[in-house]
Amino acid sequence: MQNLLQIACIACLVVATAATAQTPASQPPAGGTPDKMPFDIPYGTAIGLDTAKRLLAIAEAEAKKHDWKMNIAVVDTHGDLLAFERMDGAQYASIAISQNKARTSARFRRETRVFYNQFETGHAYVSTLDAGLVASPGGFPLVEGGKLVGAIGCSGGTGDQDAFVCKAAADTII
Repeated sequence: MQNLLQIACIACLVVATAATAQTPASQPPAGGTPDKMPFDIPYGTAIGLDTAKRLLAIAEAEAKKHDWKMNIAVVDTHGDLLAFERMDGAQYASIAISQNKARTSARFRRETRVFYNQFETGHAYVSTLDAGLVASPGGFPLVEGGKLVGAIGCSGGTGDQDAFVCKAAADTII
């Protein structure tokens, strides 16, 4: 019995020593510390309704080329809706999704695919950042002259289809 107790104590000591040896003294910060603020796009004057309608038309034309039925939303720099279009036959669930993709992109000043990539690589905290955040491809900031002037979001197809359609419109802003 005494031998069993000694063996058990030695086993505990070995396991504790091994665990301590594998634990680094200090954990590195999550993702490292960048020298510059990421996605630090300054805000500009929001696009107007005419530009928003033009972007809707460009995105719709791109979607029609591929026979993709999309919901398309354009928002201002705050993420508030400027213009929206639901193509015939586009799924109803994607109405809110397209608007939230555009809102997410405007408010966080980045493509929504960034959040998708973070979520897919195990960064579950992304879902806690904002109740309306969409971590799915298809939301693009609109940057004119180096300043954020709005955002566009598309939904109705796959994430890559949504992104393809919205990027066609977003790329026309210079």
